[in-house]
Amino acid sequence: MSPENKVGHTTVLLKEAVALLELSPDDVVVDGTVGGAGHFRELFSALGPAGTLIGIDADAEAIERGKQALAELSSAESPTVHLVEDNFRNLSTILDSLETPTITKSLFDLGWSGYQLARGRGFSFQEDEPLFMTYGDPEKMQTAADIVNGESEEKIANIIYEFGEEHFSRGIAKAIVEMRNQERILTTTQLVEAIKKGTPAWYHHRRIHPATKTFQALRIYVNDEFGALEDGLNAALERTSPGGKIAVITFHSIEDRIVKNLFRDAAKEGKGELGTKKPIAPSPEELSANPRARSAKLRTFTCL
Repeated sequence: MSPENKVGHTTVLLKEAVALLELSPDDVVVDGTVGGAGHFRELFSALGPAGTLIGIDADAEAIERGKQALAELSSAESPTVHLVEDNFRNLSTILDSLETPTITKSLFDLGWSGYQLARGRGFSFQEDEPLFMTYGDPEKMQTAADIVNGESEEKIANIIYEFGEEHFSRGIAKAIVEMRNQERILTTTQLVEAIKKGTPAWYHHRRIHPATKTFQALRIYVNDEFGALEDGLNAALERTSPGGKIAVITFHSIEDRIVKNLFRDAAKEGKGELGTKKPIAPSPEELSANPRARSAKLRTFTCL
């Protein structure tokens, strides 16, 4: 069993993403999200000694998983590998620091792994954890607790609606403010309680947990995931050599819309061409084995 599976994480669209990149042994490849190192291992295995693999992740523990993969896979025929603890939004700066002017292939898997759920940072509404929701060091970043305790009711509602597409955002924000007026909201359990108070009873008995969209919204906002996505993809478009490919796996509609629009605009500007007209979805076999993959979409772009 791979290390991924021991904590309940399974890499989504593993073979499809790597296959669509059409890797050559001498490619210069960026894995923008090392995560559980599933795609990282596949990319590594497809490269030869003339190739280069650059693995990036804001999570120090993901970088350690990349190092573990290297220790298991490295041989005399291995590519050059750089593991960088940073956000992929800083791709241009990272490439400059590595004296790498251009790349040929890149992959961005925007899902978050079972490892992150197990870190105790407040990503899961099913555990009682500190309300951080940060990928990086919570002592150096604004946390979800900072937002729910410090922002106005209107701003909290706007965050929940814009980034979570939660239709009960106003009621949830009102309940959050009422609770924080009694005591600071510092744990996931407290936040879930406020969410339930701010939503109708029937909403608590659906297949999807009533806290799902609010937790998603706060996580995205805390880590500026959409801004990072735009910065990272724009950098990849600028630094990919002609004929090179970019692949992105998204997991909800807003992410997919950002990627679709960025690639469409780049094509209109003559920077390249879209891959398949419609995004690639997981196969029925993958969905049967991993229902969490149901929302995944894979889009590609070829640079000119």
